[in-house]
Amino acid sequence: MAATTFEMDGSIMEGGGQILRVSTALSCIQGASIKINNVRAGRSTPGLRPQHLSGLELVRDLCAGHLEGGEVGSTEITLTTGKIKGGDYTADTKTAGSVVLLMQVSLPCVLFADSPSVLCLKGGTNAEMAPQIDYTLTVFKPMVERFGVNFDCDLKMRGYYPKGGGEIIVKTNPVKQLTPVTLTERGTITKIYGRAFVAGVLPHKLAKDMSAAAVRYIRKEIKDLYINIQAVREKKDESFGNGNGIILIAESSTGCVFAASALGKKGVYADKVGCEAAEMLLRNTRHNGCVDEYMQDQMIIFMALANGTSRIRTGPLTLHTQTAIHVAEQLTKAKFTVTKAEDQDSNEDTHIIECQGTGMTNANL
Repeated sequence: MAATTFEMDGSIMEGGGQILRVSTALSCIQGASIKINNVRAGRSTPGLRPQHLSGLELVRDLCAGHLEGGEVGSTEITLTTGKIKGGDYTADTKTAGSVVLLMQVSLPCVLFADSPSVLCLKGGTNAEMAPQIDYTLTVFKPMVERFGVNFDCDLKMRGYYPKGGGEIIVKTNPVKQLTPVTLTERGTITKIYGRAFVAGVLPHKLAKDMSAAAVRYIRKEIKDLYINIQAVREKKDESFGNGNGIILIAESSTGCVFAASALGKKGVYADKVGCEAAEMLLRNTRHNGCVDEYMQDQMIIFMALANGTSRIRTGPLTLHTQTAIHVAEQLTKAKFTVTKAEDQDSNEDTHIIECQGTGMTNANL
């Protein structure tokens, strides 16, 4: 039974599901209970959606805890946590709710389990308002592995809006402690690559048009770099439902990875989808930071838990990042400072996020 009880107002700052994910993960890891009110008050449909509920139930199961207010639409929840145990767990949103967001709430927890874990996560793999699974594999995974995190992510089935039906298997080994990270040298962009995809009944031409438009757009700004964006049709036995989209990845000479993505929608030209992703990628390489705007907030929980000082060079702070820092400082002894970068490679958008981590130790190992 948890001795400490944290309270969190779900309406602050970003006011969405991220407060829920960071709060519950940090509470679970510290063996504390958490009460969250005004859940997702900043959203057009406040309260828990199926994916948030699945994530909470997964964390509850991981630590043999107890969840109150666990129903769709609920605006107040209380999670009482116990010991985090390794093993096999399944979470299914039964919608196109993002499997990546399920992983976001559960991965930090299983790192502090007593033994290895296998998470079977079901829902949407390429969903709106969440990182695409391709982003997780190409950007998130290598970035968090710098903290000493060890996990494999096996993509079994792709699933799209509105049906979902996707599935990933995440295998993790627990850690004793997380190592701090210094990421302050961006270097130069050395290559840009990616994939434009169609699935189901959509014509392959859509993928080709997205790819060509993205290359044309990037070429206006970056003239002399090799750009390879494949246009692919997903295999029928590896995707469920219809969907199309694009993910673009840029790598730097120092090993930094950035990405941008866009999903096709009914009535939106494929060219526009390609250009949207291309502009997003360029925007995230202009600020000379070492992480893109989507990785920025996902680093915060790992920085807060790490044993020592982490420093990360980044672009303008997003509201998601400011929210994650606020929650981490409320629920742990981590201390963050954000300063403008003042070196020759920086511009007005370049910042340094520094964190004195709590040095969380895995008591279950």
